[in-house]
Amino acid sequence: MHTNGGAKKPSPIRRPTYRGHSREEVTRILIQGLVDMGYQDSAHTLISESGFELESAPVAAFRNAILEGDWTEAEGILVGTPAVGAHGALSGDDQYGQGLVLAEGADKGQMLFWIRQQKYLELLDQRDLGMALMVLRQELTPLNRDIQQLNALSSLLMCPAEDLRCQAEWPETLEESRSELLQALTRSIAPSVMLRDHRLAELLDQVKQAQINQCLYHNTSVSPSLYSDHMCNRENFPSRSWLQLEDHDDEVWHVQFSHDGTKLATASADRTVYVYETNSFKRMHKLTQHHGEVTYLAWSPDSTKLITCSKDSKARVWDIISGRILMTVEHRTAEGYFVSSASWAPDSATFVTSSHDMQAPLCCWNMRSLQSERPLYSWPPDMKLRANECAITADGQRLIVISNAFLLYVFDMHTYREEYRMSFPFKLTGMSVSRDSETMLVNMVGKDSGEVHLVEIATGDTIRRFKGHKQGEFVIRNSFGGAGENFVLSGSEGKHWVYSTLLGHWLIDWTDGKVYIWHKENGALIEALGGHDRGSKGKHCVTTVSWNPRDPGMFASGGDDRKVKMYVNSFMFVLYMLTH
Repeated sequence: MHTNGGAKKPSPIRRPTYRGHSREEVTRILIQGLVDMGYQDSAHTLISESGFELESAPVAAFRNAILEGDWTEAEGILVGTPAVGAHGALSGDDQYGQGLVLAEGADKGQMLFWIRQQKYLELLDQRDLGMALMVLRQELTPLNRDIQQLNALSSLLMCPAEDLRCQAEWPETLEESRSELLQALTRSIAPSVMLRDHRLAELLDQVKQAQINQCLYHNTSVSPSLYSDHMCNRENFPSRSWLQLEDHDDEVWHVQFSHDGTKLATASADRTVYVYETNSFKRMHKLTQHHGEVTYLAWSPDSTKLITCSKDSKARVWDIISGRILMTVEHRTAEGYFVSSASWAPDSATFVTSSHDMQAPLCCWNMRSLQSERPLYSWPPDMKLRANECAITADGQRLIVISNAFLLYVFDMHTYREEYRMSFPFKLTGMSVSRDSETMLVNMVGKDSGEVHLVEIATGDTIRRFKGHKQGEFVIRNSFGGAGENFVLSGSEGKHWVYSTLLGHWLIDWTDGKVYIWHKENGALIEALGGHDRGSKGKHCVTTVSWNPRDPGMFASGGDDRKVKMYVNSFMFVLYMLTH
């Protein structure tokens, strides 16, 4: 068996296992943990007392070779034979033994490619273009790896030195890049030979995350203690309706907290937008310039501007301090399609608007442009796309769009090109993107009720499905929520009473008007909070939800009953009742 040096003096007194775990594995992980925490003497004592070493001499030499940039030595230790470089065979007679033992499924050729790629990039960084070209032709190309990657690497030969790290997506320092390379290589080496860095910390993180995943009401950024099992009290979860905003005269179609959590904007079919500050929920602005129902709201990342989208075919950008209009954009078509949504890029100056108009389904605008009334880019009409909603990921890399044709599109925000599209079995009505830009929530109408899908953005794979809420013909929106976005939040749609003349009584009533909350990781429905009444169309419908991104103990909902409701935990509810 290959180990990190094996046992120097195995003791017959100690069992080979510790409470069902391999004693050697536990000990080696503890040794690494002690070294990580700076307890070098304790680590050496444990090595001496246990007889187990953290790393064998070849493994330590391999680690050092990577971090020092000794590529010949690193390749020789990896493959177990004298390495072959640009000048032919190197000295040494099988000086590296049989090579490192790799993890199951690991590709030694790929590992060699990573090492030589690092060598190539460092030569480029040193502006030694002749040697870099030689490495590309004589060392990288013969490995027959990804042709597209080779082409990308070859294009860097013409890249100015100051742009190299950005173009190559390379870390800022040489030390960081080599450390990342070592991490990638370590994942391909058998753990019995080479432990991943910081393995003890990884395991402790997994323990904490498992406890969080099992805690239905975990809603704090404070890390759980390792001393005891973790469980949050439901009383600390925002499940109490404590405030009702009743300024709107028609259905509330969208509510949205600003990114800094200090303001709440609400949009309605009454053609108005209200902006409240969230300390007291005093009204800051009543925005009335739209000539059609207001369909959507979008706060800029810096929380200084607000986009409002309307059925008057216009989107307006507002300065949130003064309440004045900074910019008005229009999807100029003869049909008069409305602007369905908008989303900001991270710079708080660029944004995208969407429309049902296939001639101009998506337009990208920039407030700093000399011709800001004209879009920077308009997606072509030959896509035949009617866009219901769009969202730019927080990292600014992608634009995600849902259409009324059961399709979801993902575009590259730098090139505007389509990365992929995926179809769903039912109509899509709402979408949210996580703060880490890795996942999205998609609301859809199901056969008998609604579903919310958690989808991985990079692959389009559905990770989890959330069920229980009702959804029929209306647009129902969702939201991530909680301190670590641990929750999934959605509105829900009720039904009309239907009178059967044959039976002589009412048959169907989806008396809902509830906000549904699921645990994101385990999928459990943890709350179905009532509160919204029947609207003018006879339905109990919660159309829109939003969780305060800075206050995990607060979220808002809006419905057909023209009301916006605020939910808080029991402590804040009692405090509000005592002060009002």
